[in-house]
Amino acid sequence: MEILKHTHSGLRWLFLLIIIFAIVNAIRKWKSGDKFGAKDKLLNIITIALTHTMGIIGIVLFFISPKIQFTEGFMKNDQIRFYLTQHTFGMVLAIILITIGYSKAKKAAKDSAKFRKTAVWFTISLLIVLISIPWPFWGVGGELY
Repeated sequence: MEILKHTHSGLRWLFLLIIIFAIVNAIRKWKSGDKFGAKDKLLNIITIALTHTMGIIGIVLFFISPKIQFTEGFMKNDQIRFYLTQHTFGMVLAIILITIGYSKAKKAAKDSAKFRKTAVWFTISLLIVLISIPWPFWGVGGELY
């Protein structure tokens, strides 16, 4: 379980870098009127692949982690409540929104629409991810690695 936990936590940094890069790329090219090319498509594919990989690892951890407990009074425990409700719901929602954004961008007819949809959907998802990460300063047992 430790290797999954560290993999999930460590991939968070790669995910944050990739999605921020994808958002900045989309905004810059949307505003400049650039063409949506193979590199842009690859960046979006990498973003969604990493998102789904993180989601799969997270689902496995949901079922084996001691931080997830369905015990009496679990809502009174800040750590268990955070991981069971806030983290899980936020991350599932972010995965869904990233997937929708990727799909909408892929189907858009105009390049500017592809970039706009990527920028909007990925940014909303990033904000949800940022508030759903168990940062160490929140006191719910999160770590930076």
